[in-house]
Amino acid sequence: EAGTGNNDGRISVITSQGEVYPVIEGFVSVFPPEEPNALGVYHLILKDHTLWVLNGVEGKLYWADLSSYHPGDTPLQPGDLASQDIAPFVLDYDFGDADTGESNPYNLTMGPDGDIYITDAAANAIIRREAASGDLSVFAMLPNIPNPTQVGPPTIDPVPTGIVYDGEKFLVSTLTGFPFLENESLIYEIDLDGNVSVYQEGFTSLVDITLGPDKRPVVLQYAVFGQGFGPMTGRITHAKGPEEEVILDKINYPLGIARKGLGTYYVTNSLDGIVQKITLY
Repeated sequence: EAGTGNNDGRISVITSQGEVYPVIEGFVSVFPPEEPNALGVYHLILKDHTLWVLNGVEGKLYWADLSSYHPGDTPLQPGDLASQDIAPFVLDYDFGDADTGESNPYNLTMGPDGDIYITDAAANAIIRREAASGDLSVFAMLPNIPNPTQVGPPTIDPVPTGIVYDGEKFLVSTLTGFPFLENESLIYEIDLDGNVSVYQEGFTSLVDITLGPDKRPVVLQYAVFGQGFGPMTGRITHAKGPEEEVILDKINYPLGIARKGLGTYYVTNSLDGIVQKITLY
């Protein structure tokens, strides 16, 4: 939960009975006047009882051992967690002509050997954190997209958002920068050597990605941009090579998606403060 802008971001667990218990609370949270949502805690992964959390405002990666946690325990504070600065490394790195001078660690996944791979939505890069040493490196950079209109700059930032590892390669969703054009967001694939290629094109303002039961990407559309991002224009789409299957349309500003089992998806919505459960079968 990103919070309300009063340093009240938190991580909560929802039981199968629908009860909500804070696990960690007190994360840095800010609410810029031009943003529709508070900024702070973005995405997390839980692997082998270790919770990994990104706070984009701080540019930090946090992690905590939850092997002894039980719902209802006293919530932890960010100061109780191990952490590592991500943004300073990115800002100091020389990206050459592609350097944006900004960093926004946004999403993450675990790849081979327990290494963490992070999408930096401001630097347009994928950052790798080696499990054994904690060392950071730039794993891949996403190219700018030609702007087909006369509005805005000649090229558009790709803005990487979600990332998943399918056992062979990484798949990355992109939002794209202004003017947030329809059908210009791409899904990229990145091999284990960091080589980037287009997996599938033709999407709009993608904000997250997960894998379907067929290991093909299921992507989350945030909204369609007109006079600002429009309400109730979010979408879940199953990307199947050149084909697309819309799973659910007309969602209100969704931000995160995860799959459980063969046909159940969970979608977070910070603006409405809800988690939706979509059961296909």
